[in-house]
Amino acid sequence: MVRRHELTNAQWRKNKPLLPGNGRPGGQWADHRRVINGVLFRARTGVPRPDLPERYGPGQTVYERHRRWSADGTWKALLQELRIEADAGNPDGALARQVSRQEWAVNIDSTSCRAHQHAAGHPASLRPATRKRGRTREEAEWREALGRSRGGLTGKVHLLSDDRARPLHWLTSPGQRGDSPMFAPVLDGLRIPRRGPGRPRSRPDRVRGDKAYSSRDNRAYLRKRGIKATIAQPDDQRAHRKKRGRSGGRPPAFDRARYRRRNAVERCVNKWKQFRAVATRYDKRDCIFNGTLTVTAVVIWLRDTVQEPSETP
Repeated sequence: MVRRHELTNAQWRKNKPLLPGNGRPGGQWADHRRVINGVLFRARTGVPRPDLPERYGPGQTVYERHRRWSADGTWKALLQELRIEADAGNPDGALARQVSRQEWAVNIDSTSCRAHQHAAGHPASLRPATRKRGRTREEAEWREALGRSRGGLTGKVHLLSDDRARPLHWLTSPGQRGDSPMFAPVLDGLRIPRRGPGRPRSRPDRVRGDKAYSSRDNRAYLRKRGIKATIAQPDDQRAHRKKRGRSGGRPPAFDRARYRRRNAVERCVNKWKQFRAVATRYDKRDCIFNGTLTVTAVVIWLRDTVQEPSETP
């Protein structure tokens, strides 16, 4: 019986071939499906791992499997396979090149994740002892993507989504980090591998963003890469340009109809934050929190791409 927050049979069949198998004699993996369901249950409910239901096995096993697969890229491999199939023209969900006349547009935004007190206890985070190891406070914050902002101890996720509200790529940063400086790094990290030969797809046709990304540097970066921009301009920039008269130059092109589709990234954030371990960060280490983001992104993609078989009466 499939319970809430667990993989369905169709979703499990999709992921099973991509999971590592048992190797030489010795320590053997516990049942993958049971442990993955434990990881998903914890991500959805935010329950501490020692308090996981007994049907998922020991909480330490669930934690160690999640930690290991977050570090070795197993979760990322699952997500990458789903994106490759979508980009290859799978009728269940292609990116935006599925139709040759349709442009590939991505949407960028950020969201803050309040850190629980359990996420702030790692020696490499914000404690003064990090200075004794030769690291400044800023370096320690970037190491674990935790910082002080108006909301207290927070982290921030800067993400790209497609028009179907599915996460494509993201970066984490301390909570006080601004959105605009992360614009270029997030776009530089976008890589959609191809099924056959060829370089990964990394240059979308259009980027949509809100007023936080309206800067000369960001627009120049997009022009250099040949990417069209649909980014709203804040009132102070408009007033400054008008005040300068002719020397202020022409206003940047802005298509209001296309900008309305930017809500896809906000819907993506809403899907992500249905998982309480994403809405509130419980993981001390940034690599494990990124693993939590990845495994929940896999669930979002599976729900969108895997068709459940219809029940016959």
